[in-house]
Amino acid sequence: MVALTVNGAAVALDLPDATMLLDALRHTLGLTGSRYGCGVGACGSCMVLVDGRPEPSCTLPLWAVADKAVTTIEGIGTPDAPHRLQTAFLDQQAGQCGYCLAGIIVTAAGLLRHTPSPSEQAVRAALDRNLCRCGAHNRIVRAVLQAAR
Repeated sequence: MVALTVNGAAVALDLPDATMLLDALRHTLGLTGSRYGCGVGACGSCMVLVDGRPEPSCTLPLWAVADKAVTTIEGIGTPDAPHRLQTAFLDQQAGQCGYCLAGIIVTAAGLLRHTPSPSEQAVRAALDRNLCRCGAHNRIVRAVLQAAR
């Protein structure tokens, strides 16, 4: 049994400790916003915040998040009260296919939590682990900078 907090709610998962966090989120808890991309933590589509820091959930075993707080894209904002990043991404038309956006927004939320007014260089560095194949990088950076204002 692994106890953790997911999006502010206490959760106890009766799964093998070696289960990857991404699998538990998607298949056990039904939180499908974090997506499987590469499976080796290199693309960022599965990013979640663990105690406020971005981590790839596809390579993170459950035992590593025991007694920690995990935030997924579902915990960032709601349709009725979107996070300022979500609003900025819409304003800047920063998404195309959208597959990577959950991981990018989660990573950006972690950045803004620790660095409320980042420089463009800091945003680019923070998002370095997130891949977008659509080529929307400049709009993504502009959206994060807009949300920081």
